[in-house]
Amino acid sequence: MVANWRGVGPAIRFWSDEGSAMPAAHFPKQNHLLAALPNESYARLQKSFELVAMPLGWVLYESGGKLTHLYFPSSSIVSLLYVTTDGASSEIAITGNEGLVGVSLFMGGATTTNRAVVQSAGHGYRLNEEIARREFGLGGAFQKLLLRYTQSLLTQIGQTSVCNRHHSLDQQLCRWLLLSIDRLRGNDLIMTQELIANMLGVRREGVTAAAGKLQTAGLIRYSRGRITLLDRSALEARVCECYEVVKQEFERLMSSRTPA
Repeated sequence: MVANWRGVGPAIRFWSDEGSAMPAAHFPKQNHLLAALPNESYARLQKSFELVAMPLGWVLYESGGKLTHLYFPSSSIVSLLYVTTDGASSEIAITGNEGLVGVSLFMGGATTTNRAVVQSAGHGYRLNEEIARREFGLGGAFQKLLLRYTQSLLTQIGQTSVCNRHHSLDQQLCRWLLLSIDRLRGNDLIMTQELIANMLGVRREGVTAAAGKLQTAGLIRYSRGRITLLDRSALEARVCECYEVVKQEFERLMSSRTPA
């Protein structure tokens, strides 16, 4: 079975591990970074991947906490949040089956200043610190893929900052919805308006009004915490340029020939 993540070039694909002892519904190559690894690198790591359930609201790490694992979401989405001293929070980036959580672990720091929390429940795979550092230190395909992803993540963080400062809440919500849906297999997102407000760092009333406009325009359907995307083309036409910048940079970095 071959499938592509929306917006990702031909190098980022995943295959089912036929003959694997892992459950048929879950396999590491549902994460596109792991799917892009050459066979030799993947075989070396395969037995070290640990399948983990990732329920909504689960905190993978807190600001200042020590990172002990790299997480590779397969069907979940993780939000990276900056939390102020008074408890307010704002999302700086999201990651799903296109990437990983825990870049500080291999970038030279054991801790980070943000919080990672599951935004959309699902599953993922994790790799413990010792094995991840050892494989990264070999300087091969694993290292190159992780560094490319880190660069794309930095682009997303920077673009989120620009978007929050210069674009309307309607546009921010469109960007957030598209980035989230891109990382899911369907067109449904389980998310309350209160949680969206926390992610965007705005008041709930603002999200209610913005979501109402999108629903009235026929772009989404929102009911009891479930958002269904009805018209993707119209949503893309309405979003600011920030979504396309993030998507194109990811494509540029990850769609080139898989590193050897």
